Amino acid sequence: MYSLDINFLKDRAIHVSSPQKREGIKLPVGDLTPIYVGATLGICLPLFVLTGWWFLQAKNSELEQTIAQLDQQNKQLDTEIGNINKIREETNQVKASTQSLVSVFDQIRPWSAMLQDLRDRIPATVQIDNIKQIPPAPAAEGKPSPNPAGGLEINGLARSYNDVNDFLLILQQSQFLKSSESKIISANLVDAPLPPNAASSNNAVVIKPPQIVKYTIQSSLSDVPASELMRELEKKGTVGLVARIRNMQQIGVIPK
Repeated sequence: MYSLDINFLKDRAIHVSSPQKREGIKLPVGDLTPIYVGATLGICLPLFVLTGWWFLQAKNSELEQTIAQLDQQNKQLDTEIGNINKIREETNQVKASTQSLVSVFDQIRPWSAMLQDLRDRIPATVQIDNIKQIPPAPAAEGKPSPNPAGGLEINGLARSYNDVNDFLLILQQSQFLKSSESKIISANLVDAPLPPNAASSNNAVVIKPPQIVKYTIQSSLSDVPASELMRELEKKGTVGLVARIRNMQQIGVIPK
């Protein structure tokens, strides 16, 4: 028998694939400035950022130190201000106490000056038996006293009612008294007292003198400061008080 040997490989076309050439990285050819600029920026920007961050950290540290110093100075200033306020408060208290003493001193009315003023003003037809000082009226709660200087009560005898009225008008002109608060409290006719050398024998004829007026006048002391009455005080002979007031005016305790 015959066998058929068929070789199909011989009849197949042989296709040899040629190896493909790989393309390499092509470097740009031409102006390379943009590349250099980009590379420079890429390197410099982080350096700028790091430099700015370091600068800010240094500034923050410096500011924190400055703030700490300012806080310390602020505490010291608060302490000094507290001491100054304390000294100022103590000074104000001393000034208030001094002013109170000066106010009391400036309201002094020497009796010698007031009595001399009364002697200069009393008419010849009026007699003063006694003078009594009236204490100041009590002040209402939360209000000053209406008459802190007090007042005077004058009792005596006058020849007539007109003489009492004249005496009141003369007193109203005094700078030591308040004219608006000077008034007659009472005025009554009474028998005049007999003279001590009147006849005491039973046979002697006693002539009854005419009646006279027994009066009572009240007035409030003036609240004008003594520093404003210096000329009047000098006229009445109160030299010591005037000298003390002038000394206090020179040192500025009492205004001129």
